Amino acid sequence: MQCIINRRAQFSASHRYWLPELSETENLEKFGACAKFPGHGHNYVLFVSMIGELDEYGMVLNLSDVKHVIKKEVTSHLDYSFLNDAWSEFEETLPTSENIARVIWQKLAPHLPLVKVQLFEHPELWAEYMGNGMEAYLSVSTHFSAAHRLAHPKLSDEENAKIYGKCARTHGHGHNYHLEVTVKGEIDPRTGMLVDLGALNQIIEDYVVEPFDHMFLNKDVPFFAEVVPTAENIALYISNALRSPIQNIGGILHKIKLIESPNNSCEILCSDSDMNSTKAAAQPVLATM
Repeated sequence: MQCIINRRAQFSASHRYWLPELSETENLEKFGACAKFPGHGHNYVLFVSMIGELDEYGMVLNLSDVKHVIKKEVTSHLDYSFLNDAWSEFEETLPTSENIARVIWQKLAPHLPLVKVQLFEHPELWAEYMGNGMEAYLSVSTHFSAAHRLAHPKLSDEENAKIYGKCARTHGHGHNYHLEVTVKGEIDPRTGMLVDLGALNQIIEDYVVEPFDHMFLNKDVPFFAEVVPTAENIALYISNALRSPIQNIGGILHKIKLIESPNNSCEILCSDSDMNSTKAAAQPVLATM
């Protein structure tokens, strides 16, 4: 029987987004504050996922050995370093989160049976790499506060109360929604970026946060006048809204995760086969977990 195990590590390091072939003005336009001299730092958190058969001692790998490998090959080189100079790989490609994750995989793959490398630059930005060439995943998180009422417009109050319980009460209720957007794409061999992070954040702000924040979704978002704003339907609506704008900046929307409360969340996996129509959002394919 195969099992996936995970090991956590961390390192503190600085980096700067700067391409010498560009002028100072061009670098600032392209990378914003990340281009400022002499750079900026993060407390990086690394998760290494490995797969294997259980041995006679009930382990896939001895985690003490795994810890030693990660320290020798990765954290001893990166901790308290200036990442641009830490590894030769960053001489040609900038040390973005997605690119750091890719290079960490290359360092660890000869020693560990890797499944995934996940690197958190901070709690609202992380990258995942799974050994597939220059393909990687970049996730950003944000939040909005909104109210909603769960009531199907074609049903009576009594019928809605039977289906949705307290959530069907006339004046609705609210949540602090936590949203995670995951984008898939190829890492640019020069910038190290999967997509322009500033552009991605602006898309999420324009298409989700601004229209939804401090709104009563049933009344303030026309779509939900006829569609029940469950977490599933909201997530599906967001996935349909973000798909095309993200494609326009060179990425592929991979996943939407919407956390309605600490107890309830849902995920929409966004592939080419997903339905994009308004009808699709009225018929969610994933249930709240």
